[in-house]
Amino acid sequence: MAEPQQDMREKPAGEYKQGSNPQLPADPGDAKPEDTCVGDLELVLKVRIQSPRENDFIEVELNRGELSYQNLLKVSCCELGIEPERVKMIRKLPNTLLRKDKDILRLRDFQEIELILMKNRSSELVEYTPSLTEKPCYNSNAAKLTY
Repeated sequence: MAEPQQDMREKPAGEYKQGSNPQLPADPGDAKPEDTCVGDLELVLKVRIQSPRENDFIEVELNRGELSYQNLLKVSCCELGIEPERVKMIRKLPNTLLRKDKDILRLRDFQEIELILMKNRSSELVEYTPSLTEKPCYNSNAAKLTY
């Protein structure tokens, strides 16, 4: 009778049944909605405004069933707090302009998108204005003074 007691002893911590994985649900029927792949429903893009001073992105989720140029523009502008009328172009970094719905359909998760804004009341690009630390410290008027 000593042998049955040995078979009934508890397994040490960290020992599992053969073929089981503690990180996965035991039965696929037991999977909760949170466990299902959400990546099939949404496209996640990293979006920012073109700026020499700010280079951080925000993540924007788009419904894959409603992917279009206009939807990308609308959602991105809403998330960034800008008016869609101010956007001149949309660029997929590093160097591809997005122009139509087909371009948007080719995007993949976590690609980097940049909104290029128009100058106030003009179609020119927002110009780069160097900060004081980036400007050369040369005063042409002072160079002409004689002592």
